Amino acid sequence: MEKLIITPKTKIFDLLEAYPQLEDVLIRAAPPFKKLRNPVLRKTITKITTLSQAATIGGVKVEDLINELRNEVGQTQVDADSDESIQYKTEQPEWFNEDNIVETIDIREMLNAGEQPVHEVLSAIKKLNEREILKVIAPFIPAPLIDKSLSMDYKHWLNQKAEEEFWVFFIK
Repeated sequence: MEKLIITPKTKIFDLLEAYPQLEDVLIRAAPPFKKLRNPVLRKTITKITTLSQAATIGGVKVEDLINELRNEVGQTQVDADSDESIQYKTEQPEWFNEDNIVETIDIREMLNAGEQPVHEVLSAIKKLNEREILKVIAPFIPAPLIDKSLSMDYKHWLNQKAEEEFWVFFIK
């Protein structure tokens, strides 16, 4: 059987299906990935999260993570791909005004219940009017969500409140 070639766009779910032994490598590379041991999160988050997004969540360089995983399974190393990572906005933007927050969604509860929050959050984002802000509370950087909002031309501000608490504000 043809084994999966590991790239920044590889989904974690597909990676762990093809190479279950890489779970420990992921957790070593980025301690936030110990959440992968939670079967609920494993069934939901890993299906939409790419290794590029995972590197962001873990605070590691994409190419370092890819090369570590590829090395482990005997694939050739990749060169640093300059434009592979999206920069998330972590400085408070001029458009932010707490009074304009019209809804807050805490996706931690959904994730713990095994639910996939992406559709609910995207639907709330699409309902935003001019200057209205949606606040999302997450236990890690919700990279797939931010990437999707960027592709829909929404702005965001990512604010880390605690080790496992991230607030993301979205605006049209």
